Amino acid sequence: MRVLVTTAVPAERDAVAAAFTAPASAHPVPGAVLSRVAFPAGSHGLVLDLLAGGVGPAAAAASTATALTSAALTGEPYDVVVSAGIGGGFQPGAPVGSLVLADDITVADLGAETPDGYAPVTELGFGSVTHRPPDSLVREIAAVTGARQGSVLTVSTVTGSAARAAELRRRHPRALAEAMEGFGVAEAAAAHGVPVLEIRAVSNPVGPRDRAAWRIGEALAALTGAFGKLAPVLESWNPHDVTD
Repeated sequence: MRVLVTTAVPAERDAVAAAFTAPASAHPVPGAVLSRVAFPAGSHGLVLDLLAGGVGPAAAAASTATALTSAALTGEPYDVVVSAGIGGGFQPGAPVGSLVLADDITVADLGAETPDGYAPVTELGFGSVTHRPPDSLVREIAAVTGARQGSVLTVSTVTGSAARAAELRRRHPRALAEAMEGFGVAEAAAAHGVPVLEIRAVSNPVGPRDRAAWRIGEALAALTGAFGKLAPVLESWNPHDVTD
């Protein structure tokens, strides 16, 4: 089982790597260096390639697509792609320090403002705005990590007001978290026909930006804990047996 984990920044990548005792080795790909963690034990074996792919959906899509293409060209394609990191949580559903696992990955600001309000790009007749991770894999990971399941929104501009948070919840009532990379990672994975996941540890409430209330260290620690439990599920999951 080969898994690509894309984070925005090195601190998130390192938090994922900290879940494992196996040392990480450097593997250059065009434009980046992957940190590879390999596990020889287990019935299937597991290889995790960790990529700090950049902030925002465009950087995440470009870096993830490059890594996926490089792996395919070397005859070692990935079985799953994971967008991982910290993010904002919609209150009260996703309190600071909790984990959110996306059962849909939705871009919240790809569309147009119209006289009748916001219209997603799909209502304009093209594109997509949502990707759905495999239901069975989401259920299994949620069961072992205790993560809350719901929509994770991708935004290019982080929410900074109560009014904007309320508007997003009105349009996306199942939203539990927002971040900036998930949809970009999912677009790249979809182009390669690879299943995608998104997991976020909540570092702050979505809404007015109060840096004093942020708990980045606590969220990074939660991300580390999640991956320590998530790895055995990925190791045993067979993507060719997906029926949902």
